[in-house]
Amino acid sequence: MRNEQCNKEECNKEECNKYEEIGYERLEKAINMVGGKWKLRILYFMAWREAIRYNELWRAVGSVTHNMLSRQLKEMEKDGLLVRKEYPQIPPKVEYSLSQKGWDLLPVFEVLCDWIEKYID
Repeated sequence: MRNEQCNKEECNKEECNKYEEIGYERLEKAINMVGGKWKLRILYFMAWREAIRYNELWRAVGSVTHNMLSRQLKEMEKDGLLVRKEYPQIPPKVEYSLSQKGWDLLPVFEVLCDWIEKYID
């Protein structure tokens, strides 16, 4: 069945129904993994770094509180988007890096960047 809202001249059934086939429940899970005010910003600052220390990320993100940043990082680690590496030294050193799952999200940023270039001044 052709998606009635498809605006492509030649509609490919698989492409048109991709969103429907994924299902709303899986979409909600994905949105929860990257949703909220800070998670996309965190991914943005991590996208061009191999690893980043907590304070460096906190300064880069800006007005986020330590409590909120810590919570977001824990959630993202739990969801498999980030890897947390703790070094046994004094003072403590913790670095965060993107997991493979996190790296696989970067094409979403490419599409978003294209959209920004087209529509945002």
